[in-house]
Amino acid sequence: MKICIVSDSHDRADALADAVRAGAAEGASLVIHCGDVIGTQTLRKAMDVGLPIHVIHGNNLGDPVSLSRLARESDGQVQYHGADARLDLAGRRVFVVHYPEYGYAMACTGDWDLVCCGHSHEAGIERVRNVKGRESVLVNPGTVAGVGAPATWLLGDLDALRFELRSLDR
Repeated sequence: MKICIVSDSHDRADALADAVRAGAAEGASLVIHCGDVIGTQTLRKAMDVGLPIHVIHGNNLGDPVSLSRLARESDGQVQYHGADARLDLAGRRVFVVHYPEYGYAMACTGDWDLVCCGHSHEAGIERVRNVKGRESVLVNPGTVAGVGAPATWLLGDLDALRFELRSLDR
């Protein structure tokens, strides 16, 4: 299963939609948004692509009531998880949180195959040795909005636990 991982869209609806369209074109079957969506209007163009979107809120909370309403009215396309998400995708245990230090700590537990985070606007893919003697993958897609850093997102292959950084031409 391929997935599109984004973060820190900061109300840039066009950038988010561009990344989701690119992910879908490369075979992604769902989107994970690691926070700082801010307004629900940011998600609407991305929703037009038709992929399910898992979203957390991050530190730029925006309007959680509006996010909850959008999720409820989306017939399951948007799943709003609040501050963090625990997902089972393609047999992989996935944890989504906004803060990188929290993400690193969760990767160290060994309870998760993949931990996705954002916040820093610094893209990265890291294999973290965990306390169970295995590795967890910690990914940060950077900022899809290109706020203070290049506009980036990640294409992930959950079957192979392989992740590739992608840039948006902005």
